[in-house]
Amino acid sequence: MTSNDDYTLEVLEESGMVSPENLEDARTSSADEGGTIVDALVRLEILSEVDILGVLAEQFGMDLVTLVGEEIPQAIIDTVPVEIARRYTVVPVHVHDDVITVAIGDPLDVDTVDNLQHVLKCEVRGVVAPPDEIKGALDHYYQVESSMEDMLEEITDGSMELAGVQTSADSDQDGDVVETDAPIIRLASLIILEAHRNRASDIHLEPLADRFRVRYRIDGVLHEVDSPPKRLQPAIISRIKLMASMKLSEKRIPQDGRIEVKIKGRQLDLRVSTVPTNHGESIVMRILDKQSLMLGLPALGFLSDDQATFERLLAAPDGILLVTGPTGSGKTTTLYACLNYINRPDRKIITVEDPIEYQLSGINQVMVRSDIGFTFGRALRAILRQAPNIIMIGEIRDMETATIATEASLTGHLVFSTLHTNDAPSAVARLLDIGIKPFLVASSIRAVMAQRLVRCVCEKCKEEREPTASELETFGADYEGIENIKMYQGRGCNECALTGYKGRKGIFEIFHITDEIQNMIFDRRPASELRTHAIDLDMRSLREDGLRKVATGMTTLEEVLRVTMGD
Repeated sequence: MTSNDDYTLEVLEESGMVSPENLEDARTSSADEGGTIVDALVRLEILSEVDILGVLAEQFGMDLVTLVGEEIPQAIIDTVPVEIARRYTVVPVHVHDDVITVAIGDPLDVDTVDNLQHVLKCEVRGVVAPPDEIKGALDHYYQVESSMEDMLEEITDGSMELAGVQTSADSDQDGDVVETDAPIIRLASLIILEAHRNRASDIHLEPLADRFRVRYRIDGVLHEVDSPPKRLQPAIISRIKLMASMKLSEKRIPQDGRIEVKIKGRQLDLRVSTVPTNHGESIVMRILDKQSLMLGLPALGFLSDDQATFERLLAAPDGILLVTGPTGSGKTTTLYACLNYINRPDRKIITVEDPIEYQLSGINQVMVRSDIGFTFGRALRAILRQAPNIIMIGEIRDMETATIATEASLTGHLVFSTLHTNDAPSAVARLLDIGIKPFLVASSIRAVMAQRLVRCVCEKCKEEREPTASELETFGADYEGIENIKMYQGRGCNECALTGYKGRKGIFEIFHITDEIQNMIFDRRPASELRTHAIDLDMRSLREDGLRKVATGMTTLEEVLRVTMGD
């Protein structure tokens, strides 16, 4: 833990933090189990690591800080290059008047600060933080940079030619990403591998005026990572386009492509999109992990009562079930989880998608090809002649698709689809705006479910806390059991990259089409009236469902307020 255990033990004994008996027990444990006496004090829970570091920090006039739960701005991280941060095991935490404050794990290591001042050519001040927190911060802030720097050392100016990028030898016979001789190829593969390792759903490669920015969307939030030099931008973009079977020479119009890779036995599909910008082609790769579809309904985030309600809706013989929400709210995952739930040998299920994002066993999937005139409407007419029991339409976009979907539901088919609306009752208004007659909307729709995704509190570092008065006001005085509500938060750990969150689950709003609501749709009542009436009939709003999940410890109040509107 420290570079001078004898001095540490002397300080601990003089401060009265350990007794002679404690030291004797620690010596015995050290002799039996190995390690230093200081390590034995921590192992025997006589002292904590933080206690020891606190005493030593005080001896040297240094502050003891914590890195968990704190987000260090990228501008501060950039003041200490990755090779220096990792060589000396330090993390910059503050910059003021050309003085850099770094966190070190061993206050007795007096040479570190002196060496840093010589290397960085500026004044350096040290504070103390637990070594595990420093390691986690290094992995969090420098994780991609370290790997890229190691690889970039091998890249010379001569290897930047486009010809050096145009090779297809990037996978083995099983499709696994493997190391190759071309550094640019390995760098492009590294970007994908790091994204998968960090549970990213999207990779954004963005050419800016003076740099080539790389960002990962993790649990719905974009995180900027250290990026390759601007000079490598053309080569990296060309490599990604080659992997996605795009035209390398075409840089004036958007292109779409697909990359298939297998990483540690997991099959990944990457949907690749390019858009020309004023500083080069911007690329977004959406990562589709097929194993993420093997979800049961509870894994989506349903509480027991909503799950029972939704299972009853899935058992309906006909009608339309709509899932609504903005892009990235998990609608597709929910639809596929529903199809998995009801997929049985005695049912014929056909989907119409643009494009087919995941391949499901036992389900007939049809991809729309607008370029040859095979549209949603044409595909739906064709599959109705296939006598399906259940139809899934990727999205209702126009009157033709909506009309066929409603007619199919009225002729004995169960239809699943999605719409882009902010809440569930607004789906009715959207269909009416498209041009569907009110009586068709009222007769065909069984229910609409709006959803959002919220980040889950990390189970590894989850801790309980008392809610504040303002937080209790958000729940409302009439909230059941408000006097016993407990809040939870993630302290931050290596498992969650110090964010306190890991994974996402849904919050839901289920809008049933009752007889009264059918009559309101016949009369073309506005969505606001439909919503008010549904709430009177005990519809739970997105905000209310989110608050229930805050009370269970699934997520935090900040997350729910971030993704929902006030009711």
